[in-house]
Amino acid sequence: MRILFQGDSITDVGRNTERGSLVSVGQGYPCLLTARLTAYNPGWFECINRGISGNRIVDLYARIKCDFWNLEPDLCSILLGVNDVWHEFGGKNGVDAKRFYNVYKMLVDDTLERFPKMKFILMEPFCLKGPATQGVWDDFRRETDLRGEAVRRIAEDTKQTFLPLQKMLDDACEKAPATHWLGDGVHPTPAGHQLIADAWMEIAKPLLF
Repeated sequence: MRILFQGDSITDVGRNTERGSLVSVGQGYPCLLTARLTAYNPGWFECINRGISGNRIVDLYARIKCDFWNLEPDLCSILLGVNDVWHEFGGKNGVDAKRFYNVYKMLVDDTLERFPKMKFILMEPFCLKGPATQGVWDDFRRETDLRGEAVRRIAEDTKQTFLPLQKMLDDACEKAPATHWLGDGVHPTPAGHQLIADAWMEIAKPLLF
């Protein structure tokens, strides 16, 4: 079973992009999941990470063939959306909520048309209050929630699996400060990546075994 992880820097996490590299899953939740799946099920799972730091939904759609269709995964996991918000605050280059929904939905629809048996895990984008978000916190959180709602709707519309993450991280802040989970309010720490990996594994079980 070939699993493809797609997304931005939260998925990328320093993956080795050198041609021919045998280990290129990065140091985040895809690494934790690859370790778990391949250690306990030798020879059954192949995990590929094609997350690229800085990507927005329009960037992912632009590489849909070379980094998606050509790999022919059985299961594709996508975590995307925070840069569509962040890049608007940082450089007026974000993707508004309506366009985000339309392009994301087109990506899933086009893929299912080509690969009708493919399964998706569509992961909710998230943020917490931290150095990267606190100056524009109310707007940042509202816009991130809108992208999360769009992902949920797409999962429902296409009958794919939605993985909620924002409430999990909000609840985790009752145990430790926000920066314990997301160092800058956007990028997970090792602890944050572990929470994400655990949530992914739980919701993915019916699709994997």
